[in-house]
Amino acid sequence: MTDISIKNTARTAGLLYLVIIAAGMFGVLFVRGRLIVAGDPAATAHQIAGHESLWRAGIAGDLVMHLCDIPVMLIIYVLLRPAGRRLALLALLFNIVQTAVLAANKLNLVAALLPLSNQAYLKAVDPQILYTQSYLAIRLHDIGFGAGLLFFGMTLLVNGYLIRKSTYLPKVIGTLLQVAGFSYLAANFGLLLAPQFFAPLSVWLMLPCFLAELSFALWLVFKGVNEEKWKP
Repeated sequence: MTDISIKNTARTAGLLYLVIIAAGMFGVLFVRGRLIVAGDPAATAHQIAGHESLWRAGIAGDLVMHLCDIPVMLIIYVLLRPAGRRLALLALLFNIVQTAVLAANKLNLVAALLPLSNQAYLKAVDPQILYTQSYLAIRLHDIGFGAGLLFFGMTLLVNGYLIRKSTYLPKVIGTLLQVAGFSYLAANFGLLLAPQFFAPLSVWLMLPCFLAELSFALWLVFKGVNEEKWKP
C-alpha cells in the first residue's frame, strides 16, 4: 500500500465510524428514547403508531450502521494486522458475530410494528394483548442488543491491546478502547444477571464507550496511522 492509500484507508474507516456513532445515537436517543414509555405497553404502542415513519427510520438507521460496520471492521483488521495477525483476526471474528447478532435483532423492532398495523385479522384480538406483544418485542430487542454488545466488548479489548502494542497508533487510544471493552462487558452481563442493580448504572458505564470510540474515529480521520512505522 502507498502512503496515500494508507492515509485514505484510515480516514475512510474513521468517517464510516462516525456514521456508525451518529446512526446509533439516532436510533437509541431520538427514536426509541423518544417513543418508548418504560413499563407502559399501551402508551408505547400509541407513540409508535402515531410516529410510525420515525420508528421505521430508526430501524433503517440501525441497518445503515451495520452496513458501515463491515468495511470498518475490515479496515481496522488491515491496520492492526502488523501488530498481531492472529489477535487481529480474533477481533475481526468477534466483530462479525456482533454485527450479525445486532442486524438480525432488528427484526424484533419490525415485529413491534406488526401488532399495531390495524390489519383486519387483528381486530379479533384484545388491543391490550396486541400492545403487550409489541412491547415484548421491544424488550426482546433490548436483550438481543446487549447480547451483541458482549461480542463487541471482546473486540475492543483485543483491538485496544493491539493498538497499545503497535508503534503506529497512540497507546492512550488503545487504553481507552480496553476500558470501553470492560464497560460493555460489565454493563451487558450486569443487565442480564442483575438488571435492577445495573440499569441505573448503564448510562455511566456507556460513557467511556462513547468517549473511546469517538476518540478512535476522530484520530483515524485527522491523524490516521504513522505510515513509516506501519509499513515494515
